[in-house]
Amino acid sequence: MLARRSPRVTSTPLRLALGNIHRPGALTPSVVLSLGLGLTLLATLALIDGNLRRQITGNLPDVAPNFFFVDIQSGEVEAFADLVKREAPGGKLIQVPMLRGRITALNDVNVRDMEIPPEGGWVLRGDRGITYARNAPENATLTQGDWWPADYQGEPLVSFTAEEGGELGLKIGDTITVNVLGRDVTARIANFRAVEWESLAINFVMVFSPNTFAGAPHAWLATLTDAEATQADESQILNAVTRSFPTVTTVRVKDALDVVNRLVEQLATAIRAAAAVALIASVLVLSGALAAGNRARVHDAVVLKTLGATRRTLIAAFSLEYLLIGLATAVFALLAGGIAAWFVVAQVMGLPSSFLPEVAFTTVVVALVMTVGFGLIGTWRVLGHKAAPVLRNL
Repeated sequence: MLARRSPRVTSTPLRLALGNIHRPGALTPSVVLSLGLGLTLLATLALIDGNLRRQITGNLPDVAPNFFFVDIQSGEVEAFADLVKREAPGGKLIQVPMLRGRITALNDVNVRDMEIPPEGGWVLRGDRGITYARNAPENATLTQGDWWPADYQGEPLVSFTAEEGGELGLKIGDTITVNVLGRDVTARIANFRAVEWESLAINFVMVFSPNTFAGAPHAWLATLTDAEATQADESQILNAVTRSFPTVTTVRVKDALDVVNRLVEQLATAIRAAAAVALIASVLVLSGALAAGNRARVHDAVVLKTLGATRRTLIAAFSLEYLLIGLATAVFALLAGGIAAWFVVAQVMGLPSSFLPEVAFTTVVVALVMTVGFGLIGTWRVLGHKAAPVLRNL
C-alpha cells in the first residue's frame, strides 16, 4: 500500500523497485509471509530467552554470599561465629534468628475464607520463614511506616514486604495472625519495606519485633560473604564447619548458581534449536517463492534491457526492491514477535517483559541478508538470459 501510494521519484532504479513491490503477481506477499513467519518465531523465542536470562541471572549481585548456613542451634551461635571468623578473617558473617510460621488470618479473617489474588497467594501457601530484629535489615528500605525502637516492649509488631503486602491488599495498621510452634500470634503491621530478592542475601517476608517471640525456641540462619576467598579457601571453610558442627546444613552458593546457569543454558539451546528449525523452513519457502517468480523476472529483465536499461540499472532496481521487502519483513516480524513474546513472558509467566534492542537488530540484519542475498542470486541468473529466445516467445 505504501509503495502504491508513494510519490513519483526521479530515480529509475527506485521507481522500478517500488513498481515491482505492488504490481500484480509481485513477490511481496509470499516473501513477507514465508520469511516473516519464520523470523517472527525467531524473534519471539529470542525475546523470551533474553527476558528469562535477564530475570534469572541478570539481576544477580556482583558479590553474592559464599555460603548459607542453616539450622544453627541457639547454643552453638557464638562458637559457630568464632570458628567462621577464624577460618575466614576477611569475610562478613551475618546471623539472624529463624522460625517457621504459617499465616492463618488477615485482620482476624481466616485466609481460607478470603479471595486471595494469585500474585500474592504464594505468601499464604504453607510455612514461611520468619524472624525478629531490633533494627531494620541493612538490605531493606522502608517504604511506609517507621521501625520500632530497639527497646520496644508493646504489642507485637511486624514489618511486611511492600510488594507482597500490596498484592494482598494490606496497609499500615492491619493485623496478621501467624501460627508458630502451634500457637497463634497476632501482630500489627508497623511498616512496609522494599526487598530485592535477587540480592541472594537473607530476606524475609515478615520481620517481627523482638518481644513477639521472647523465650520461643528457634534456630539461626547465617551467610558468609568473602569476595577474596578462593575455591581452596571455601573448601577449607566447608570442611571446618562440617567437622565441628555436623548438624548445620551448609549450602555453597556458587554450586547453586552453577546449577541455575546450566539449566538456563540447556533452555537456551532448546530455544535456539527451535528457532533454527523455523528459520530453515522459512529459507526453503523463500527459495521456492523466488524460484517461482524467476520466469516473470526473466520476461521483465529482457523487456527492460531491450528498451535500453543497463545491467547496472536492473541490479540496482532489484536490490532496492529486495531491500524494501526485507525491511517490511523485519518490521512485520518484530511487531508480531514482540507482541507474542510479551504475552508469553508477562501474561503466561508473570514476569517483567522488556524489548531487547539486540534482538531487533539481529532480526533486521537476518531479514535483509536473506532477502537481498537470495534475491540477488536469482537476479544474477535472470540477467544472464539471452534476449532473443525470450522475445521470440512473446
